[in-house]
Amino acid sequence: MQFLYIPSTKSDGTAVSATNLRVSTDEAEAVCRRYSSRWQIENEYKSIKNDFLAKTSSKDYRVRLFYFVFAVLLHNIWRLTDFLLKAAVGEEMDYAPMLTAGECVELVSSTLPPPD
Repeated sequence: MQFLYIPSTKSDGTAVSATNLRVSTDEAEAVCRRYSSRWQIENEYKSIKNDFLAKTSSKDYRVRLFYFVFAVLLHNIWRLTDFLLKAAVGEEMDYAPMLTAGECVELVSSTLPPPD
């Protein structure tokens, strides 16, 4: 295992990443940027699972696939809404959302008709 030490982008310190790849000193920063991008993907997947995915005990793959695809759709609606909201108020387009996932779910569910 190799540890990569690069200057932190968020503070004056150093960011550390561990890898099993052979990475030269010149490549270390690029490898850490790729890890950072991958970490954002993992966070998005976690958000889909925790905030948007309906719970089911069905073993039918079609039901489970439908629930997952619907959760991804809701997640994408949330990210688009957040992006448009930031653009409308002139907010910086960073990763931190103005509209939380929970607020988005509440807004969507408040527009749905009540079940019979």
